[in-house]
Amino acid sequence: MAHVDLKTPSLCTSEPLAKEPLSHALSVFSQMVRSCYGPTGRLKQLHNGVGGYVRTSSQSSALLGGLSVTPPVLKLLTASVQNHLARFSDCGLFTAIFCCSLLEKFQDLNITPCTFIKISQHLLSLCIDYLASETCGCRIPVDFRSSKIPLTLVRSVLNSKPACRLSRKEADHISILVLEAFLFTIPENIGTHVVLGKCLYIPVKNKRVMDSAVYPGLLIEVPELHLARIPLIKRDTSGTIKMALFCMSLSGDLSNSGEGAIVVPQGVSLEATVLGQLLHVGKQIVKDGVGVLVCQKVIHPALQQYLKENHVVAIERVGLMLMEPLKQMTDSQPIPSLQLVSPACYGHLKDLRTQCIASKWFFHLIPNDPVVCSLMLCNRNETAWDELKLACQTAEHVLQLTLRDPWVLLGGGCTETNLSSYIRHMSSTVAGGTLEELCCSWAEFKMVTDSFCSALESVACCLDHDGGNVLTDTKWGHFWSVPPDVPSRSNWSDLIWKCGCGLCDKEQSLHWRMLKSCASPFCPQSCVNESSVSSADNLILDCFAAKKNGLQVAVEIANLLLDISYVIEDQN
Repeated sequence: MAHVDLKTPSLCTSEPLAKEPLSHALSVFSQMVRSCYGPTGRLKQLHNGVGGYVRTSSQSSALLGGLSVTPPVLKLLTASVQNHLARFSDCGLFTAIFCCSLLEKFQDLNITPCTFIKISQHLLSLCIDYLASETCGCRIPVDFRSSKIPLTLVRSVLNSKPACRLSRKEADHISILVLEAFLFTIPENIGTHVVLGKCLYIPVKNKRVMDSAVYPGLLIEVPELHLARIPLIKRDTSGTIKMALFCMSLSGDLSNSGEGAIVVPQGVSLEATVLGQLLHVGKQIVKDGVGVLVCQKVIHPALQQYLKENHVVAIERVGLMLMEPLKQMTDSQPIPSLQLVSPACYGHLKDLRTQCIASKWFFHLIPNDPVVCSLMLCNRNETAWDELKLACQTAEHVLQLTLRDPWVLLGGGCTETNLSSYIRHMSSTVAGGTLEELCCSWAEFKMVTDSFCSALESVACCLDHDGGNVLTDTKWGHFWSVPPDVPSRSNWSDLIWKCGCGLCDKEQSLHWRMLKSCASPFCPQSCVNESSVSSADNLILDCFAAKKNGLQVAVEIANLLLDISYVIEDQN
């Protein structure tokens, strides 16, 4: 007789944020993401309990991807940050820290969640309007006719990933390569609908970072050394090489024949018939003047030999990942069947060469318009290479976002402190109609505003991991840091030279105060102009689109979590 278990009742938890287990889990998560923030962030090792791959990183995408989270509320928070990263790649730690800070600040207030949510949503709209306004003091326009700002943006992304282990010279070299690779992906002829190309990363480990290089076109590894010798390739009258691209197997198997039975007449060899069809396609390709045949899967040895004898280079097993870049850069149409081979499917290459990289041979496919490129990325070991690849992919995506929305934000904590100063100033006097609309008193509005601004400032404070003092000036509202172990009576002007983003120098008339200290609100002035930006060295910048969305996600997720009254978990 079958054993029957009684169904366990669902576990219902009221006011989950007020419960000690979740509060502790949220605190631990908050401490973890805070400690990873910025160029001097502390690294974390991720591994499971049964061995396997160990990942060392401080990047949010790696941390959250390898983190096992149990509480449903915390799962929602991490999933929201991961969704942000899937769309923008950057500012994941900023989003998580700001969200956690808002939740922690709420715990210290004697106020209803509904009131906190309404006021914080109002303050978020003030932030978004300010970032979009001409008077914004923390954004810089980007002109891609000059490489200064895009290159600085890429360098800022790379320098914020300490596990890459890059020296300043190496970071500059990789930044130039990433920007060069990105520019390759922009088509020469831009119409109303622009489709960017693709950058593919070629792993070369245990090599110097300075050996990294960018190649226009596609590098495809050659499995055997003798294939590195290319025969004289046929070209058309314009000097280009015709290329046929197959997305099916040319091995002679029947895996693509579909379902059902195959009836073979007596005395007929199925293998010989299929091989005959393959050779017939080979003859057609040779007749059409094709110089290169690329196949996603396997090519039959007999067909390979026939193509070689007729000066056609055959490249097999390129895999699914390379099919779209090959199609994009050669204008070829992948051929799915032997019956669909047509000159209309052929693409074109400018040239085909061989390239030897770190004792490996590659075919180098060079297109007429290099919208696809290959970045040969080198680093000292596998861990550092994984981190560097992820950082380069983030920087590439940030450039794509900036091309669409050509603005950058000041980094190094200056956007957070400038934004906080602006919100405090705008909220120092609020109309009675606004309070009525928000259904709150002036005291409640001020409490939430102080908490919101303090949460922003706490993100900036996370950039310091050594116990130094954090300041803000009362003119621009920028972030300034003082080294640790400085006597309390020291003159701050003797200890600091530049703000966090590197745009502002200290001035005789500049006054500072401790961040988070109680002081009169002020309207921050803008120090962003063409002269100051062009003359500044070693700027630190953030992606405008990524940080703006991270700001919105952090507030909205914090509000959503505060609005949760019950968590119901099925225990079966």
